[in-house]
Parts: sequence; C-alpha cells; structure tokens
Amino acid sequence: MVFLSLVASHSQLDLETVAQISASADGLAAASVNGSAAINGAVVLATCNRFEVYADVEQVDDAAEHLVSTLAQSTDLSPDFLARRLTTLEGEPVIEHLFSVGAGLDSAVVGEREIAGQVRRALTQAQQEKTTTSNLTRLFQNATRAAKEVGSNTDLGLQGKSVVSVALDLAEELMAGDRDWSEQDVVLFGTGSYAGATMALLKERGVKRISVYSHSGRAADFTAKRGGFPLSEELLPQALREADVIVGCSGGGHQLSRAELEELRVKNHPLIAIDMALTHDFDPTLVELPDAELITLESVRMAAPTEQAMAVHAAGRIVKKATAEFAAAQREREADFAIVALRQHTKTVLDAEIAKVRAQHGCSAAAEEVELAMRRMVRQLLHVPTVRARELAGEGRTDEYVAALETLYGLEISEPGGKEAEVQPVAENSSMPVASCPVTAESKTA
Repeated sequence: MVFLSLVASHSQLDLETVAQISASADGLAAASVNGSAAINGAVVLATCNRFEVYADVEQVDDAAEHLVSTLAQSTDLSPDFLARRLTTLEGEPVIEHLFSVGAGLDSAVVGEREIAGQVRRALTQAQQEKTTTSNLTRLFQNATRAAKEVGSNTDLGLQGKSVVSVALDLAEELMAGDRDWSEQDVVLFGTGSYAGATMALLKERGVKRISVYSHSGRAADFTAKRGGFPLSEELLPQALREADVIVGCSGGGHQLSRAELEELRVKNHPLIAIDMALTHDFDPTLVELPDAELITLESVRMAAPTEQAMAVHAAGRIVKKATAEFAAAQREREADFAIVALRQHTKTVLDAEIAKVRAQHGCSAAAEEVELAMRRMVRQLLHVPTVRARELAGEGRTDEYVAALETLYGLEISEPGGKEAEVQPVAENSSMPVASCPVTAESKTA
C-alpha cells in the first residue's frame, strides 16, 4: 500500500483552472477505483480554492496515470496539461500535506476554520460511495485529530477568520458613508453548506434583511431552517434592483450577467458583489459598472491576514509530530501479515505435537500440564520475533523480516492486497486454542 495524492490548489494554480478541475469532482473516486486495479480506494477533497484526490494504491505510476486520464475525460483539459500542472505526492508527504490542509496551514486564509469540516465531509462522502479503504479512513480521521490538536494548543485561527469572513471584511471597508451591516439589503445566491456558513456570518454582523435565491428551487427549505426570505424567479429582479450587497455561493454554472444587472439597477445606488464561487456566480466584468465593487476569491487571497508567526510555527510542529506518529503506525501495521504467518506456522507445529501427547496420554491431567507448558513456551518464543517485526516495520524494513522468516522456516509469505484485504492487528499474547479436550479454568487463564 502506498498513499498517492494529486493536488490542485490556490497556491500553485490560478483559481479558474482549479475551478475547471473541481467541476469533475463528482464520480471521480468511484470511476478511479472501479477503473483500475492499481487503485484500492480514493477520497476527493474539493473546496472553493482546491481540488485534491487521495488514493490508496498498489503502484504509483499506473495509479497516477489512471487518475489523470479519468480527470481529463471529464474536463476540457488534456492529460499532458494535467500531468504538468497537478502536484503529485506519494508516501509520507501525502500524510503531512493532508494534515497541514486540515489544520488550515495551506489555506488562503491561514488558520481558517471551514477546511477541517470539509476534510471530514470528504471522508463521509467516500464512505457513502464505498470508495475509501481502512488506510484512507485512518488517514483522514487522524488529519481531523491533528486539526483539533492545532486548534486546542495554538492561537492559530484564534480570530476565527475564514474565506467568507475576510470577504465580508473587505465589503465592510467599501460600504459608503456611515452605513453598517444592519442597514444592508443582501441577496444570497446558493443553498449549500458554503451558503449556510455565509448566512451565519451575515447574521453575526447584524444583517437583518437577507434574501436567498437558488437555481435549484431549494431557497424555501433553506430559509425555513436558517432564516431569510426565499426568492422565486419572479421576485429575483426586484431584489437585485434594491440590493446593497449580493453574495454568490452557488457555483451552479448560472451566471448573473453584467447586462442583466445593468438593466435592473437604480442609478447611483452603490452595489458590492461578493463572488465566492469558483465558477463565478457573477460576470467578472460587472466591476466595470458605475457604483459597483466586486470581491472575488482572488481578492480574498490577496487580502488574507497573516497569522502570528509563532502560532504558525507551533501548528507546524504539531502537524509534523502527528505525521511521524501516523507514518510509524502505518509501517508497523505492514508487519502484521508476517506476524500472522509466523503464528499460524507455529500453531500448526504446536497442534501436531499436542496431538501426539493426547494420542499417548488422552485428556489426562499429565497431558493438560504438558499442553500448558508447551503453550507458555511458544508464547515466550514468539514474543521477541513479534516485537522485532514491529520495530523493523517502523524503520521501513518489513521486507528484511519477511525474507528472514522465509529463509529460516521455509515459509511462503505474501502480503494480502485489494480493497477488502485487511489483516487485523495482532495481539501479542493471543492464545492458540485447540478444542479436542475440555478447556479448564487454568488453560483459559494461560
């Protein structure tokens, strides 16, 4: 098993390209897992400014090629372009990257709160679609734990900044005169989780008049749960005519055009448009309208506050420590299949010897004493090989251990593969029962 990740985010690509790639998120994990024997499982993390796929693979090159090819089929981008522009990570760097992402260290707004929830939801979706594996599940669960530790033990994100909150800060600076949020008429586009977070932040700032429009017709359900006024297709033009602020969070492919807005707007009525959708809910050229200001994700990225260097450094230390511990635990798990093989071999030999004792002495007290003594001896003999297996696995030397077992015992050991293959962790003192004779209280405790 090897972790593989393909990354497209604000830090190395323009947001237009990220949006184009992100549009192919639906179905990518299932298509990747079902379409290649090299990919055991996949989880897709798609947010407003990043698209990342995490995979549990057998062979990195084949898996990466298949992922790129699958992405290319669902976009207008060529495989060559994607291969050049996507950042490819494998092994331990994948772990550290996801842990950093979940902690908010890789966000446009360092320390932002929303990304941790997005990491959790990415795993939940993969579990629902049955595209994850136990290794990927542990990876994402540990990323969540690392994020919680960063939040509990550092001042990173103490101000609660998020992409939306920074955008609202920028809007507040643009508000004319002495008007504050309580006097603003706001129209919100979208009804997803991103729109829900935006609604909550608008209310926190004192906005009293929020209208919600959804191309999918879900505005009524959304406002019933979160407040605000639902807009129909017929009511939308009047709301846009009177709006002071419009916020786009839908990204559904329907774009409010400059011409449409220009026709509706009252002359000399200032408008602030906040476009948080990767695919743009608002025509970028509406910034050219008189009395209009446009705030985009690029604006947020440029204006994002820099958190205190000490908090970032402390968070980085936590992430590195969590990465090392998780990587070591994963390597130790790689030795379990070899430990199981050794125990099974030893059990076979032990059962044969116990059978000889019973054939000679039956289920007598003497036979039971011999059996107990032999089991104690086997457990003692297996203790050091078990400990050494995990030590060597932690150092990345499982292959040496397997080679030694094959040489010493003549075993043929193969690691189980595939999506469902998973050797459970071996308990060091697990017993190896043989049920031919009644089990006494003493033998149970042994």
